This record gives sequence, C-alpha cells and structure tokens, in this order.
Amino acid sequence: MLRRSVLMLGLSLITIGSVQAQERGSSDEAIAMVKKGIAYIKEVGKEKAFAEFANPANKTFHDRDLYLFVYDQNGINLSHGVNPKMQGKNLLEMRAGDKFIIKDMIELTNTKGKGWVDYQWPNPVSKALEAKSSYVEKVDNYFVGCGVYK
Repeated sequence: MLRRSVLMLGLSLITIGSVQAQERGSSDEAIAMVKKGIAYIKEVGKEKAFAEFANPANKTFHDRDLYLFVYDQNGINLSHGVNPKMQGKNLLEMRAGDKFIIKDMIELTNTKGKGWVDYQWPNPVSKALEAKSSYVEKVDNYFVGCGVYK
C-alpha cells in the first residue's frame, strides 16, 4: 500500500511538472519564433511584420508566454508583442534591477550577432516578476527577440 502511494505521488509530480512545462515556452521554441519572425520580415517587409508581431490574435507570433519584440540600435522599440505602449519609445535606459536590458541586447547583437540575455521581467501570464532569458538576433540595424521565463 505504501509503495503504491509513493508511486502515485511520483506520477502526480511528473504530471504536474509536464503540465507546467507545457504552459511555458522553451528556449528552442523562442529561437524558432525569432527565426520565423525574421523570415516573415524578409517575406512581407518590416511594417507589416512588426504590426503582426504586435497583434495578439496572430498565434504564429504569440504562443503562451512567448512573443516577439523588436528594437533598433538606438534602443527604440519598433514592435512589442504584449505591450503596445512601448512601441516608438526609446528604452535604452530601461533597467531591470541593476541591468540595462536593451543596452545589453544591443551590445550582444553588435558583438556576436545573436545570443541570450538574462534579466527579471513581468510575466504576461502570471503577472509576477520572474527570471527571464531572451534570445535576440540582429537583422540590419535592429534586432528581433523572444524570451522564456525560467
């Protein structure tokens, strides 16, 4: 009886873990979304693509807690998947704790072209401040990014 209870508890924890994992996007999914976004920009142009990135009804660029954002090399937000109030604003000095998030992303994309930046950010699903890591990739004079909550 005790063995069965322990087994059932173990299976329950595995199930809970997999449900939580399904509620959050993965690192691979974030990279894939950025790649899809870049391909879409090349296909339809920046104006149309940036509008679709900001359109929450577009499920190609909005999946659970995954969404795209775009900034130019001066820190101006060109598109944001969940916060349209950010669009057009210079967020170069935006901080999360002791980190200048956009400056870090610009530096990374200018030196390596692409990669990951870690910081704290409000989760649009849970509304809580959570650890986040964003994959960013430079395209011309801007970069496209997508983050995952940890």
